Amino acid sequence: MSKYKIITLCGSIKYKKEFFQVQNQLTLAGNIVLMPCFFTDESICIDKALKNMLDAMHRQRIYLSDEVFIINVDNYIGKSTKKEIEYAQSLGKKITYLENKGEK
Repeated sequence: MSKYKIITLCGSIKYKKEFFQVQNQLTLAGNIVLMPCFFTDESICIDKALKNMLDAMHRQRIYLSDEVFIINVDNYIGKSTKKEIEYAQSLGKKITYLENKGEK
């Protein structure tokens, strides 16, 4: 059995469309793709405890991954994504960007 690379997608969840486009591309290229499974729903109130749980779950996805792929539309990297990048770097994970690396 061949080993498939595991890639976690990170970025602002406001870019839901781009997350799914990249997920499709990477999956069809033979990768296992992990990504946030919760995108903002106005009917759900996200309190601090829930946000902390979702953030911890995402850090675990990064930990399990071989690579992290940053969805940085218009080179936007928010505070949470920046923390995810720093965490991935601390683990020695490969980091790839959708667009040129940079911050706005």
